[in-house]
Amino acid sequence: MKRCSCNSSLVIVIIPRLQCYKGLQDQHGIDMLSVVNSLILSINCMDLEFMKCCSCNSSCIRFYLVELLRLSGYDAAVCTSRWHGTGKVPGGDHEYIDIINYNDSGNTDRLVIDIDFRSHFEIARAVPSYNRILNSLPVVYVGSLTKLNQFLQVMAEAAKSSLKQNSMPLPPWRSLAYLQSKWHSPYQRQIHPEPEPVSDPFVSQHKLCAGHLNRVKSLIQFEMETDRSHLKKPASRAKVDRWRIRTP
Repeated sequence: MKRCSCNSSLVIVIIPRLQCYKGLQDQHGIDMLSVVNSLILSINCMDLEFMKCCSCNSSCIRFYLVELLRLSGYDAAVCTSRWHGTGKVPGGDHEYIDIINYNDSGNTDRLVIDIDFRSHFEIARAVPSYNRILNSLPVVYVGSLTKLNQFLQVMAEAAKSSLKQNSMPLPPWRSLAYLQSKWHSPYQRQIHPEPEPVSDPFVSQHKLCAGHLNRVKSLIQFEMETDRSHLKKPASRAKVDRWRIRTP
């Protein structure tokens, strides 16, 4: 009975916060989310065969999406972050996409794109309320690092609560410090993948990536059909164009 009460309170407290963060996303992030989702839905499995990435791990999807974004006029790149382990935080690396906007004052704005956002928060033996919270997250994250931190803080809190109900400790790779390391660590931007000679394993990796792509596309379509009321409508084309690369 006590566990049911905890489950209910977890949902009541956290889901409205997540919906608030999604609803309060700045307009430019919302505009780009619409663009990114549309581009991902346009990718088919055969497109991935042209992206010669070794040890792919879905890099082919990210690099192909970057190619589409750049063809559309955006300064997009694949970012690879790496960090060393410190204390209870294991070392690791992460790959995501960013878009840079150069404004008239000479400053830059940066949007972060993660094409499988929910996967970062999956945990073992999650209580039903946690799964509801997980499914309320955006499938693809597009936004600032500041907004991203809000999601990370809430999800680390929810994961800890869920695991505690099952008398399980929070694994270090689901701690807030580890999650923040993925997007806040030093990174390198890359436009094109570095091809390396591979044999049969390359084909099987692409098959896994095709499955990943289809899963993400299915989730995006479901989200677009069921979650429209929680998201602001895309702005005019002029506002979306703010993020395009300016040419003389």
